[in-house]
Amino acid sequence: MAKPTRYEQDIVTWAQEQAALLRAGRLSELDIEHIAEEIEDVGKSEQRELISRMAVLITDLLKWQCQPERRGNSWRLTIREQRRAIERRLKRTPSLRVTLADLEWLADAWADGADADAAAREMLIGRHLLPESCPWTVNDMLDPDWLPTD
Repeated sequence: MAKPTRYEQDIVTWAQEQAALLRAGRLSELDIEHIAEEIEDVGKSEQRELISRMAVLITDLLKWQCQPERRGNSWRLTIREQRRAIERRLKRTPSLRVTLADLEWLADAWADGADADAAAREMLIGRHLLPESCPWTVNDMLDPDWLPTD
């Protein structure tokens, strides 16, 4: 069995070493393959953060739509905070805006946010009452003045 690499043993130490090598201009000593993987993972992490925020927003909007009797200021504030967090993410990483236009991505965000079993249990409604696909546009969901109706 091969001895684990520094990358496999302790990624934090590995990252510090790679940064020191870069700063020292010792480019031939860099672990190029793992550096490339880590750079790609940064982009994936940003995408995961966006889909996670979008899924939470979708859940909150569904609750707003499906439970009009429970609507209140705390729900409105939660929706507003998710929208702000998404906008901050998009401002920091403008290239993610393209992701919002991807219908497959939106379907994944919907599936996560409208997880039928979890959402139905949380809202104490039958899962047949939840839409199978997202009934709202991304622009609506991110519009600070928009809320779904019953």
